[in-house]
Amino acid sequence: MAKPSVETYNEDGQWKSRRQGSDRAFAVGGTKAEQQAQGREAAKRDGVEHVIKNLDGTIGQKNSYGNDTSPPKG
Repeated sequence: MAKPSVETYNEDGQWKSRRQGSDRAFAVGGTKAEQQAQGREAAKRDGVEHVIKNLDGTIGQKNSYGNDTSPPKG
């Protein structure tokens, strides 16, 4: 079974990072950049995608640190 992606998001005015599908964040607080760093390290360690959400909850950026199932063409 594939490992879940890591997401960095804002909830109740706090930046958090968690594995998708989990209700509980593994890192909470600090700035968006600080949480992005935490999420990036977890995604690299797990070899999965890191999804970074904007303040409004939309996806702002995705970075893959594992086997990309749909690599870019060209």
